[in-house]
Amino acid sequence: MLSAMSRPAASVTPTVEERAKLKEWSRRGKTEQRLALRARIVLGAAAGETSLAISKREKVRPATVSRWRGRFSRLGMDGLRDKPGRGRKPRYDKSTERRILAQLDQPPPEGFATWTGGLVARALRDVSADQVWRVMRRYEIHLQRRRSWCISTDPEFAPKAADIVGLYLAPPQNAVVLSVDEKPHIQALERAQGYLKLRNGRALRGFSHDYKRHGTTTLFAALDVATGRVKTEHYHRRRRVEFLDFMNGVIRDYPDRKIHVILDNLSTHKPKHDRWLGRHKNVQLHFTPTHASWLNQVEVWFSILERRALQNGSFTSPRQLRDAIDRFVAAYNPEAHPFEWRKAIVRQKRMSLKFADLCK
Repeated sequence: MLSAMSRPAASVTPTVEERAKLKEWSRRGKTEQRLALRARIVLGAAAGETSLAISKREKVRPATVSRWRGRFSRLGMDGLRDKPGRGRKPRYDKSTERRILAQLDQPPPEGFATWTGGLVARALRDVSADQVWRVMRRYEIHLQRRRSWCISTDPEFAPKAADIVGLYLAPPQNAVVLSVDEKPHIQALERAQGYLKLRNGRALRGFSHDYKRHGTTTLFAALDVATGRVKTEHYHRRRRVEFLDFMNGVIRDYPDRKIHVILDNLSTHKPKHDRWLGRHKNVQLHFTPTHASWLNQVEVWFSILERRALQNGSFTSPRQLRDAIDRFVAAYNPEAHPFEWRKAIVRQKRMSLKFADLCK
């Protein structure tokens, strides 16, 4: 019986398209190694190399070269792929994946607050923990990660949100738009701070986990939407009387101008009577939808204040804390710039509001 080497080698003449695809398989880093090998064998055969020369270059048996030359000669590109049914049968299938996802929808076992890969595998009995983690990675499921959200249930969400964003995008001419809110109970925490010298010569800046409480203060702030500058005032409490006192100081800076004030739904902001508004007819209040105070731009400034002046500070008294805030405001205002509203769509539950349409 003739051996594989004594039979005439199969003729290999790929088309232009097949040759380009074979070169792509042989060069691309993400190609399976077995396909890349078969592509190099066919390209070598098409270039006139003998099966023996190809086998020495690729370090495979001559019979392997003959097999893939013959498969390509008979079937073309499809001949280079494995036949269905070859290789080890998969242990898990799509039904296993569905069972894992369904199990994650069930409450975890008694005594546990959340599922783990091991707990899911134990509940399913015939699935390994590794397979559970593979499925969760595929679907980007993170069991320990938690997100918080606050959904507005205000039935007037659309008109209220459109009203406020309209003030940001197209403020009335010759009018002032102010974003007003409070940051209550800011704690004066005294922490031991400094630099820690490590053995390798590096120095780390930080503070001790121990701290002392020295009281709190409440900060009222009004952000001028057009300029980005803020006016602040400190109070011990945040009742209606403190709010009106702060507002009296704010509107005093804008005589004879129409003032639009954006506020959240705190009870101290909502007038129980019209006496104050009756005395200040140039002031118009605009309330954010319930649970949507993020529409108020002053919240962005409070975040900046927290990061740049408070979270790494150490204060031995509320007075020292208030002085630090005042110094930050004095440094911030000369370089302040307005915040740019970029969000085109605001979502409430499953409702999408396109403000380009609502604000026309």
